[in-house]
Amino acid sequence: MPVYTVHEPPRRNDDTLAHTSRFVFVRDGFHFWAFLLTPFWLLRYRLWLEFIVYALLIGGMAFALRRLGIESTGIWVVLLLSLLIGMEASSLRRWKLSRRRYRNLGVVVGEDLEDAERRFFDGWVETETPAVAPPPQSPFGRPPSEPSSEIVGLFPQPEARS
Repeated sequence: MPVYTVHEPPRRNDDTLAHTSRFVFVRDGFHFWAFLLTPFWLLRYRLWLEFIVYALLIGGMAFALRRLGIESTGIWVVLLLSLLIGMEASSLRRWKLSRRRYRNLGVVVGEDLEDAERRFFDGWVETETPAVAPPPQSPFGRPPSEPSSEIVGLFPQPEARS
């Protein structure tokens, strides 16, 4: 089953529905089209910086191989670089989103993108916090600032009274 990471864009002054429509789901794994049509895939997802680096690498390698007289290995260099981009395509997209200050909200698993979106938003609506949150409380009923000298974990301390 495919695994997706969910990225939330920076908040604007719009309603929740418009904000959630801009969420980005990035599928993990090998991207065949990124491998097969690397420069077009980079341009399709607007990975401008990565496209420039890719073009400079291909140009530099072609120049170096021509100077060394082994131009016939150029196709292997392009193939290996495309394979690398196909394997790291998800990471390249996540890196771009983090540069644009998108926040990673977590991971969701689904049969396809639509199923992953449905699962994520079902869970997201359930965990939505109320407008006024109650103050945090200790699970033992005492304020968190009070030190507990009687119990450490599940075992009593040796000097504690019984």
